[in-house]
Amino acid sequence: MAMGRGPKQPQGQFWVETKQLVRGPGHPFYGRLNEVLAKYGFDAFVEPLCQRFYAASLGRPSLAPPVYFRLMLIGYFEGIDSERGIAWRVSDSLTLREFLGYGPTDAPPDHSTISRNRRLLDVETHQEVFTWMLAVLAKEELLRGKTLLTGLAEASGIATPTREDLARLDRKRAKKGSNQDWKNPHDPDAKITKMKDGRTHLAHKAEHAVDMETGAVVAVTIQPADRGDTSSFETTLDEAMATLSDVLEDEEAATKLSQQMLSEVVADKGYHSNSVLNAREEIGIRTYVSEPKRGRRNWRNKAEEKAAVYANRRRIKGDRGKELLRRRGELVERSFAHCYETGAMRKLHLRGRSNILKRVLLHTSGFNLGLVMRRRFGIGKPRALQGALARFFRFFYAPCDHLASCRRAIFLVLRRSPRISQASSLLGHLPLLLIGRLMTSSE
Repeated sequence: MAMGRGPKQPQGQFWVETKQLVRGPGHPFYGRLNEVLAKYGFDAFVEPLCQRFYAASLGRPSLAPPVYFRLMLIGYFEGIDSERGIAWRVSDSLTLREFLGYGPTDAPPDHSTISRNRRLLDVETHQEVFTWMLAVLAKEELLRGKTLLTGLAEASGIATPTREDLARLDRKRAKKGSNQDWKNPHDPDAKITKMKDGRTHLAHKAEHAVDMETGAVVAVTIQPADRGDTSSFETTLDEAMATLSDVLEDEEAATKLSQQMLSEVVADKGYHSNSVLNAREEIGIRTYVSEPKRGRRNWRNKAEEKAAVYANRRRIKGDRGKELLRRRGELVERSFAHCYETGAMRKLHLRGRSNILKRVLLHTSGFNLGLVMRRRFGIGKPRALQGALARFFRFFYAPCDHLASCRRAIFLVLRRSPRISQASSLLGHLPLLLIGRLMTSSE
């Protein structure tokens, strides 16, 4: 008997139709997100906006503006801090490729192309995209603009204010690093500051202005870390007023905003000063700023400042002032947690304040867009579906837990009497009998 030959290695197919490719279920979040962006014409808005930054005919293969901004949104929703990480994530996910509009045969963008487009587009263009997102929130009735909250990001790589007593002692500490003596040669905009965990870093300070009624971030600023809160407050508030004025240019969004736009400001004690309160009083904005303990004050030749401080003190002691200050920490810290904690922006991989501001603006735009997704579809991030099944089973088995607790309580009572011991033995089947009765009645 002769030895035969084994089967030859089959030759692969040269041509495969794309409709025959096996596709997984994907993630429904990004499909819904594309529906929201398409409904309000996101692509039609950003393409003419960025046209002036591209060559008319010649040049390297470009990254379309809608794709670039979607890539930055992926960084927020997936919690990726670097552009290299975003490029790797897109190359591994068919769902994200579909979200970007890429087919199975299209190559995803390289991280160098993403960073090149970020440097190409200026800060004003990113700010206009941020304003467009706010207009979408106003159309969805998720932006009122009446009462604003201001706060500082507590993040590594983002400046963090210390507590009042520790800050006072730290001013007297010897051998501190000085911004006049030390400077980062690769990022001169970074300043020495103390982090929340006590470490000292070269960092930047991010400040948010948040709508009180909806939690939407109205303005974001990146400022020097050594700038005081009372000085940075003016810049953030001016940015919020300018952004809301731009939103008012959209007729549909303007009808959904409050008639008393930017009439109240809530802030913590770090922003309390005579000049801040007096300036808001002159333009008719009511302030609810926590007042630090300063002892007896000298108001000689300061009648206007005294009136503003006493009016603010009277407001924060009222019921409305106490309620606003209680909600301040919740709403401001929520945006910080989403942008810098789960959004992975605590540690920066960029240099220069303008580059950081571009990334933070689009990161915060993703946070605002998540509010729309939560209103329309019930979830604000794709990872929110991970615990949905567990919540469903907890809701389903909660009645069983209550029945089991009732059975144990009744069993302890009945066990004390020997005459009803037979009835107590039936209690072990009580939950099953009740559930069976409920299922029979539902059918």
